[in-house]
Amino acid sequence: MRIGVISDTHLSEPNERLYRLVKHVFVDTDVILHAGDLVSLEVLQVFSDKHVLSVHGNMDHAEVIAKLPAEDILEVGRMRIGLIHGRGAPWGIEERIRNSFSNVDAIVYGHTHKAVNHMKDGILYFNPGAFSGTFVMGRNSSVGVLTVSDRIEGTIIPL
Repeated sequence: MRIGVISDTHLSEPNERLYRLVKHVFVDTDVILHAGDLVSLEVLQVFSDKHVLSVHGNMDHAEVIAKLPAEDILEVGRMRIGLIHGRGAPWGIEERIRNSFSNVDAIVYGHTHKAVNHMKDGILYFNPGAFSGTFVMGRNSSVGVLTVSDRIEGTIIPL
């Protein structure tokens, strides 16, 4: 199974760039994980033909926070993937988010706008980076794809 992973869209509505992402990069994905900071629920409409699991982030409007959980878990076969946005300073974020989950094979998060794809203590930590780019001039936009079989592997895709 292929899972599209996106975070930190920071959009009030879908834009052409997001539609292109769905048509090209996420075309062969079965599920979409959005790790928060959508800003508006309208952003999720672009993924209407896929199963979507999303959490809210710290920049989301009240309607998003009311509708989406702070964390969730996706089960794919025997694999469990924790989904969270994250909060606070980027330093030490993995230790903070780790405490939110037990018995997971991967943790997908956002918030830092920095792409991450590494194993630690048997858990894949995966941050797709920010669709909207970094805080400096919107550069370095990225998303990710998780491939799940008897293990989970992540790929960061620069935009």
